[in-house]
Amino acid sequence: MIVVVGAGIAGLCAALAAAGDRRLGSEGLSAGGHASIPENGTYRPQEVLLVCKDKFVESNTYHAQGGVATAIFNDDSPALHATDTMAAGHGLCDRTAVDILTDEGARRVRELIGDGWHVDRDGEGHVLRGLEAAHCRSRVVHAGGDATGKVLELDVSAMVRENPNITVLEHAFLNDVLVRDGHVAGVRLAVRDAQDGVETRVVDTDRVVLATGGAGRLFPHTTNPAVATGDGLAAAIRAGAQVADLEFYQFHPTALAIGEHFLVSEAVRGEGAVLLDEHGHRFMTDIDPKAELAPRDVVARANFCTMQAQGGKPIMLDVSPMGKENPDLAEFLRHRFPTIDAYTRSLGFDWSKEPIPVAPAAHYWMGGIRTDLFGRASIPGLYAAGECARTGVQGANRLASNSLLEGMVYGYRTGLAAANDTDGTVWQPQDFDNSAIKNMPVCQQPMLLHMPDATTQPNVAQSLVWDRARIEDVMWKHVGVIRDGDSLSQGVRELGEALSMANAADSADAPKTIAQPTTYAERIIMWENRNLLTVGYVAAVAASNRCESRGAHTRQDYPTNNPTIAHSIAYQMS
Repeated sequence: MIVVVGAGIAGLCAALAAAGDRRLGSEGLSAGGHASIPENGTYRPQEVLLVCKDKFVESNTYHAQGGVATAIFNDDSPALHATDTMAAGHGLCDRTAVDILTDEGARRVRELIGDGWHVDRDGEGHVLRGLEAAHCRSRVVHAGGDATGKVLELDVSAMVRENPNITVLEHAFLNDVLVRDGHVAGVRLAVRDAQDGVETRVVDTDRVVLATGGAGRLFPHTTNPAVATGDGLAAAIRAGAQVADLEFYQFHPTALAIGEHFLVSEAVRGEGAVLLDEHGHRFMTDIDPKAELAPRDVVARANFCTMQAQGGKPIMLDVSPMGKENPDLAEFLRHRFPTIDAYTRSLGFDWSKEPIPVAPAAHYWMGGIRTDLFGRASIPGLYAAGECARTGVQGANRLASNSLLEGMVYGYRTGLAAANDTDGTVWQPQDFDNSAIKNMPVCQQPMLLHMPDATTQPNVAQSLVWDRARIEDVMWKHVGVIRDGDSLSQGVRELGEALSMANAADSADAPKTIAQPTTYAERIIMWENRNLLTVGYVAAVAASNRCESRGAHTRQDYPTNNPTIAHSIAYQMS
């Protein structure tokens, strides 16, 4: 049996592929890297246990708005899509991984549409598409207006429920990936029981796929749902898997500055909305030739710096330019962006008549568990896909609407590999020097990182363990949109001390005087905080070691893109 942890689009596609569901594709794996039909035409469908921390459909995918970038239209090509992806990634994307993404991505999208994914169409039945930042073509397929992820999640999860080889386990939290003799041996889960307590369950398996999403809850301002706490990444780090590119966290330029930091899709700017400062000046035209459609890291930094210059007041997003082509602007917004329209109106805004306040918010993690082109991690039997994985596709900055596509493509490849790999199969990661930066220093060996453990402060009281608000505050202050060396060093120290306390409080040797939470929800919060401290600490270390500014990682003390250290140093727990 294969255990897949996480039920976003990457986990769903991995489960379907591992279970031998032919609706997703008729391809297997070739030695050359791309998916292809096996020579003997045979597959090895497996029984799959799909583990969900919350209810089945709750994931980052469900909350995704904009769409799926894909070259399926006559005026476009995978090569053009790949060029845009490489440019947005500031030269640090792996070209082979990107070519796989754009080529196989077009096939996955066509298949899913054919299998019943309800994308938006015009009156004649043609698939609609939108333009987003840093794309040279309108290639973003959407569904439900601005509810693409929700429609995709519901349609593909229905396919999963129909597959007899897949069992879904809801309300089950991943505590740890178990490793024996250097190979994956299973997972330890905390499962909610009928009394809302916690039942520990060990599942023995030699194949585990982590598709647990990102960790936006590291920050106080985030577009991510409550489940995005880095659980799979933290478990992989504790197990000793290699991770990379954790210094690159993408901050979306436009989340609502009030309420729950609700995402205002980049597709809104793609339709013509502009950004204004407190004086009504459209400042992005002064910063980048592409203005509001510059890459996300450029717009997010511009918004952040403008907010600092005006005493923290939010940026204003003005949709009135859309009125030139849409005389009934209110009706257009209700039809094209129904989710955003309903939410802004619930807060008392009529955005068809007035600008709305927005600010940058943590959105997507480019780094993660280092994998090869088939989702294999550095520990035999461990696989990763989606946002928790570092495939080499995203580089230093993710191109808009490439995330759901990556989940489709690499989730599918990962599921096939997990089902069909022989026991002796080992990962084959791409070298870090396969990038677009000439003469860049490289280091292929991972840096061994000492992780604070439970023995550092064995008598810590539960009351001293950090709560979520303090974690968010330290991350925003020291590992936020713009960084510098001194602040990062302070963040490393503070997060390391806090992680030590969290490990001590959660260890089997914790003093009996420490009161442990009893309900499932309370225990989950404790474990989530420990996971956030784990991944936040490694991210802070990675950012402090990267002495340059590139993409989503910007340092005031190294303002240029001149690397003085090796690209994408991998980290591994010592």
